[in-house]
Amino acid sequence: MPQHSFCPFSRKRPRRRHFPGSEWPSGKTCVKVIAKYIVQVAGGLQALKKIWLLIGAVVYATSAGAQTVQLETDQIAGALDDASLLRGLNDKPDAVPQDFVAAARADYRRLLTALYAAGYYGGTISITIDGIEAAQIEPLSAPDPINDIVITVIAGPLFAFGDLSIAPLPPQAVLPADFTTGQPARSDQIRTAVNAGLTSWRDLGFAKARITDQSIFARHVNTALDVDIKLDTGPKLRFGTLNVTGNRTVSDDRIREIAGLPVGEVYAPAEITRAERRLRRTGTFDSAALTEAEQARPGDTLDVNAQIAEAKPRRIGFGLELSSLEGLTVSSFWLHRNLLGGAERLRVDAKITGIAGETGGTNYSLRSNFTRPATFGPDTELYIRGAVSREDEPDYLIDQIGVEVGFTRVLTEDLTAEAGVGLLTAREKGGLGDRNYTLLTLPLRATLDRRDVPTNATAGYFGDIRVTPFVSIDGDVTGARFFADARGFLTFGETRPVTLAARAQLGSLAGAGVNDAPADFLFYSGGGGTVRGQPYKSLGIDRIVNGNAITTGGTSFTGAQLEARFAVTNNIALVGFYDVGHVGDTAVPLEDGDWHAGAGIGLRYNTGIGPIRLDLATQASGDNAGENLQVYIGIGQAF
Repeated sequence: MPQHSFCPFSRKRPRRRHFPGSEWPSGKTCVKVIAKYIVQVAGGLQALKKIWLLIGAVVYATSAGAQTVQLETDQIAGALDDASLLRGLNDKPDAVPQDFVAAARADYRRLLTALYAAGYYGGTISITIDGIEAAQIEPLSAPDPINDIVITVIAGPLFAFGDLSIAPLPPQAVLPADFTTGQPARSDQIRTAVNAGLTSWRDLGFAKARITDQSIFARHVNTALDVDIKLDTGPKLRFGTLNVTGNRTVSDDRIREIAGLPVGEVYAPAEITRAERRLRRTGTFDSAALTEAEQARPGDTLDVNAQIAEAKPRRIGFGLELSSLEGLTVSSFWLHRNLLGGAERLRVDAKITGIAGETGGTNYSLRSNFTRPATFGPDTELYIRGAVSREDEPDYLIDQIGVEVGFTRVLTEDLTAEAGVGLLTAREKGGLGDRNYTLLTLPLRATLDRRDVPTNATAGYFGDIRVTPFVSIDGDVTGARFFADARGFLTFGETRPVTLAARAQLGSLAGAGVNDAPADFLFYSGGGGTVRGQPYKSLGIDRIVNGNAITTGGTSFTGAQLEARFAVTNNIALVGFYDVGHVGDTAVPLEDGDWHAGAGIGLRYNTGIGPIRLDLATQASGDNAGENLQVYIGIGQAF
């Protein structure tokens, strides 16, 4: 490591004015001087003045906070400043002299590494503490006090890559574009190139590929850096046994099934990553880490070790949401993460909505959801869902019981597909008369989620499409319900970021008419989920039935919600929003029907479980525009 005791940029310290004497005294000398002056002038007012001056001088002279750390360089000042521990101590008023000496001794290597990273291999580094090279000062012999610390770095010429060789490499290996002769010889490019070569071999099954020899030589006359790296691929390996440790209640066999590691197939790092993701996705484990064995086994197989930490098996939660028109919503759930010992999950949700609301009666629902991971393959999950509910709305009253069985398939990390079969029986009362029906359903769903944080997104997008064909048991009613929900998020700025959030909804009911379709399969608009500021389900289709005017849902729906979220602090944000909804009387959206809009402002306060939401909204269309204020309070963003 280059170290130099001279400092071509050093300056003499300016003289300071102080009590009689040409230099600052030591602490002991000051005490003696104070005593002398006290004896000499103890009887007068002038003596007290001198005493206070001398005491102040002692405090100033013995202060440890007088250090200043200067960085003087001809190149890459920002990178050197970031690398220096000394420069970081400037922001720590409680640092003692020993801290500065220790940091200075460590900075030689750190600054040299920063020079190499930028392509400078002929630099010189000097770090002086009150004019003495830091490398010559023992950490426990630090001067007290320390006044001036000067870091002087002369970077020297910028080196370029000369002769380069990393071998052997597979044909598909792609090295960094900057790792070529004539490009700046940044050390990080060497590391990246070597890692690219090793990764290429590992992707082909050579799990123990390694560096066997390396020569990195700086030719100072030509300011060139030659690199020669030799690799050893080792044998091509196949996956061996998955050894499981740390689990308590989930069996080893079920963990192996869920992980889905392809035992016997050619080794691939991506398979280990996928196996870890499958285990974490169950929610049964707090952590799941897979590591390769140190040595291959006979037959060119490589075992993998799984370290598992199980989560607490049971969980319970509660939720509250308040709307000035829709009333209070109370919800609760109970969850078991390992019901049968194979990472099966059972969740039971209970919800009561419309408490003290002004739109219909009180609604009740009790739902259960059982899932079993790794059924018919590691990426396929079995689900069984059941629900009992009552929905009491101004236009209808429905009591329902339903059950559904199906499978969820993880296609990619952010794309899932779902298919099942369900049975739904209901008793319905409304303006179209009373009826009982039983439907056989075929629910299909696809979800793409590329949001950065699903509960409080600032970037990315989300899409959800649901198609539910249905037929009555007697065959009199057939149709299909379609619904799509798309959301996008974009954030600008860093200090006070602004997030633009947009949501679009599209629904259609085909095949079955209004008189035949279940009332809750039809579409309404208004309320927190569609158009804030408009009363819940206030927009439908007005009809005349048997001489009576009634309102029903429509056979199509189009909605949009726009928000601008302005960060005031790290935890507080202001929101402005505008929502619009359209309910149509045909299966083709926007073809026929009516629309309405709402607008307002809101407040968000971030918590550990999501933002607390307060929205104030009013109608933005119709005769009552701007006259009524609706209040929405809940946890989580509106979308």
